[in-house]
Amino acid sequence: MKDTIVNIAVYKFIPLDNLPSRRDTLLALCQRLALKGTILLTPEGINLFLAGGRSEIDEFLAVLRCESALADLEVKESYSHYQPFSRMLVKIKKEIIAFGVEGIDPIQKTSPRVSAVELKQWLDEGRPVTMLDVRNDMEFEVGTFENAIAIGVDDFRDFPVAVSELPEEMKDQVIVTFCTGGVRCEKAGPQMESQGFNHVYQLDGGILKYFEDCGGDHYDGECFVFDKRVAIDSDLHETDTAQCYVCQAILKPEDCQLPEYVAGVSCPQCFKTPEQRWLDTISKRHIAIREVTTPLPGIEPYENVRPIFVTGQYDEHKAIDFLCSLYTRLSRAQWLEVFDRGQLLCDEQRVSPDDVVRAGQRLDHIIPETVEPAVSSDIRVLHEDEAVVVVHKPAPLPMHPCGRFNRHSLSWILSEVYQCAHLRIVHRLDANTSGVVVFCKTGAGTRNIHQQFERGEVAKTYVVRVAGQPEAEAFTSTTPISSEPSRAGARLPDPNGLAARTEFRVLEKFADGTALIEARPLTGRTNQIRVHLWELGQPVVGDPLYLADGEIGHKQTLSVDDPPLCLHAKSIAFKHPVTSEQVVYDAPVPGWATG
Repeated sequence: MKDTIVNIAVYKFIPLDNLPSRRDTLLALCQRLALKGTILLTPEGINLFLAGGRSEIDEFLAVLRCESALADLEVKESYSHYQPFSRMLVKIKKEIIAFGVEGIDPIQKTSPRVSAVELKQWLDEGRPVTMLDVRNDMEFEVGTFENAIAIGVDDFRDFPVAVSELPEEMKDQVIVTFCTGGVRCEKAGPQMESQGFNHVYQLDGGILKYFEDCGGDHYDGECFVFDKRVAIDSDLHETDTAQCYVCQAILKPEDCQLPEYVAGVSCPQCFKTPEQRWLDTISKRHIAIREVTTPLPGIEPYENVRPIFVTGQYDEHKAIDFLCSLYTRLSRAQWLEVFDRGQLLCDEQRVSPDDVVRAGQRLDHIIPETVEPAVSSDIRVLHEDEAVVVVHKPAPLPMHPCGRFNRHSLSWILSEVYQCAHLRIVHRLDANTSGVVVFCKTGAGTRNIHQQFERGEVAKTYVVRVAGQPEAEAFTSTTPISSEPSRAGARLPDPNGLAARTEFRVLEKFADGTALIEARPLTGRTNQIRVHLWELGQPVVGDPLYLADGEIGHKQTLSVDDPPLCLHAKSIAFKHPVTSEQVVYDAPVPGWATG
């Protein structure tokens, strides 16, 4: 047939030198002849699988056989109506077939060979022969000789161990090893002999030669081949057997008709529902989180680059005035020292105090030898899909870089884990508050959920342990809260402040005089739950800012060794930005909430 492709399999164990030169010559030859496949060149010989037109294959073999040592190459042929290889490779390897056992040298010694015709005669006569399939389990599954024993390996390097586990009585049996084309048997036989097997033969030319000379007598199934054909029958024709290139499973024609089969994506054996795939993704996220946070990324000194963006209200201000107005944590004198040390840059150029800044500019504050306080890194991804990522934030851990924290923040750590996706913070928790936090992968999703917050459609539920025990089982606070922070960043009750409403319900009263309360904030003011409970005289246990004596503390972020702030964001409910379905995400409650 005019468009028939000739497929050849050739190997020979023979000392080869000048391997780089041989590689270049053979690659050029194959490219000129438009052949595709793989040629392996090793110090112990050559092994190749090629496909192309009849005349091109013949010319290739003629060139190869010009070298006297390769003149007697034995070739096994089969045919296809298309090119079964995608590219042409010529590789230099240490071994023709990876084995890794010293002293096994087929150039010097191989097991006795039995021809295909002679083996068929033995099997016709019913002679006591043990057929040992030295291929891997996948190949064995596709087809093998009748009553053959599988050596039981996934990789040929495991063959020596598998041989050591064969029954002792096999050592005196007549054994015929076989593989696809014979090359693996060249090492398998001598290895078995070295382990005390006394009557080992190898099928000369392997299954392919047996098919060519004897057809399918005494053989069940097909022969797996390592190209796009997947398998061939005893007439050396491609069959309907397929292979999943994701999990490598062998597929029957009926398997390929099932909805779980999508070429190059999945098959019935490896198919996973979207939920299962996301669970796998979440498992990988947890591994990545551990890698990023072990050790904590800011625990050793590093150069911290803190970006500062100039907003429209500071357009054409002097740099020193802009910084002193926006970042009051440093005094004017301290900012001037930053300028003097050359630690404020714009486009990698030093900025002077009197330089005029423009809206949209980015200034970089360089902080050398930065060491950050330790934080809790027990971050867990509760849910992930194409639109949202829901995380259980531990405490203490700031949401984003601020003050003494940069790398030790939830957003920085997740940016390292989700390097290909820009996660956007949908809402915030205090550094000392643990619980459920939602991020979005897209701007549209973020806007969607923000609008739900603005319409009061997002339901958040907290659990909180308070000092004292409320008399009422349910109560509400509507105390307005200041819009600007006071000392230590605290927001305070303020009759002229922002409207706020929190509904509370007592869940349990404990013997130590504390109580566990459910809190539902219906507005989203900073520190709202803490302020309302403090104003009611029942502050949150462990709060370093809103103290039990009615005073304001000096500490904002707890250390990992401090008793915890007993405030936990237990759940959040909203409409999914893609599906519009109502979803609820829960974070497991910490130990302090159980008594």
